[in-house]
Amino acid sequence: MSLDLSRVVKQITDMVSRLDTGRQERLEKVTHAVAIMHGQIGRLDALKKKIALSKTTWLVAEPVEVIDRHILPPEPPADFTVIATDGSHIDVDRHHAMLCYLINIGSVMLRYGDKPDAFLDSRPVIYSDDAELVITSPDGLREVPIEGNLLGIKRSVEECRQLAELARELPSGCTVMALMDGSLILWNLEAYPEFVAEAMLDKSYLTCMDEIHRLTSDKNIVVASYISFPRSTDVVNALRVAVCPREFVDSDRCIDCTARECYAISGVYDRDLFSRILKPGERSALFISPSKIQKRYGRHLVYFFYLRLDGEIARVEIPRWVAEDKQRVDLVHMLVLDQCRRGQGYPVALSEAHEKAVVTGRDRDNFWRMIDNLLEEGHTPSFESGKSHSKRTRWI
Repeated sequence: MSLDLSRVVKQITDMVSRLDTGRQERLEKVTHAVAIMHGQIGRLDALKKKIALSKTTWLVAEPVEVIDRHILPPEPPADFTVIATDGSHIDVDRHHAMLCYLINIGSVMLRYGDKPDAFLDSRPVIYSDDAELVITSPDGLREVPIEGNLLGIKRSVEECRQLAELARELPSGCTVMALMDGSLILWNLEAYPEFVAEAMLDKSYLTCMDEIHRLTSDKNIVVASYISFPRSTDVVNALRVAVCPREFVDSDRCIDCTARECYAISGVYDRDLFSRILKPGERSALFISPSKIQKRYGRHLVYFFYLRLDGEIARVEIPRWVAEDKQRVDLVHMLVLDQCRRGQGYPVALSEAHEKAVVTGRDRDNFWRMIDNLLEEGHTPSFESGKSHSKRTRWI
């Protein structure tokens, strides 16, 4: 039976009403956050020191440049190439006889300038071997199945691997932006054992990033990722640290705090803040993203900035070897902006990569049906759970 919306319409009406009631309070908080940001002019070193000394349960961005800085983009080069990858997957279904998963990577190469060209492709791969279904600890005593969140991480690895392959095939001397969707940080790895992080990050993801970095000796290449409508609060949290009257912040002691200055801007998103600071086309200052997993990233340590578009504030992430070179940061800024303008508010290369990668609900049904049919044709014993059989059978 489908969802009976008539039974929740009153709850939806109440929810919208509460949103309208809180809008003015939110606007006042954003205005206060902007004032705090402007008040940090000339205090960059002091703020960085206070952030370093603080202990918080919330993520606090480390500013690299003057915190309220806003920069206009240079003009894009006459000739350049944008490559992008995006992925989708079919997760393991324990109710089916065959344990396997599928990852589909969409790839795009768009060349602009005197000799424009385009290449679009998709590459679906099925993983079904025992060694592909789990990550095993070095002592062989523990296994972590590749499914759910870990399969999402595996997909990010394969997106990066395909991006490196695209970059390797481009001609020498070209100007290239390699673009991915979402964060460069594999956040969910923090929840897994060390041997999983080593297999997915050290030996896979960062190896692919190393390969792209090596190509900089032959090509003018930069790497970036794009996050649309971000919900991050890292920069606002830095302002919460700044406004705290204590010498440094210890969030475990915040319960006993009577000043509560930081609560005046709690609940504000970074995008709310930079919608007031930036004009269309401008980027924010650079920040270093806080994460325990970042300690493993080395030269690929993730920096980020916010970019003002006509319709939204986007978050753009870049590795350290890009962030420490002003020309490369400028190149990312101008090419991401150019892509968004060509794509009506979203990078056109990522939009095309997504279209090549997407796996629909019907695709998933057909995938499992094909496997079941082939097992049946081959007279291979096939067992499925009662739940799976029940879903495919109408009883009433």
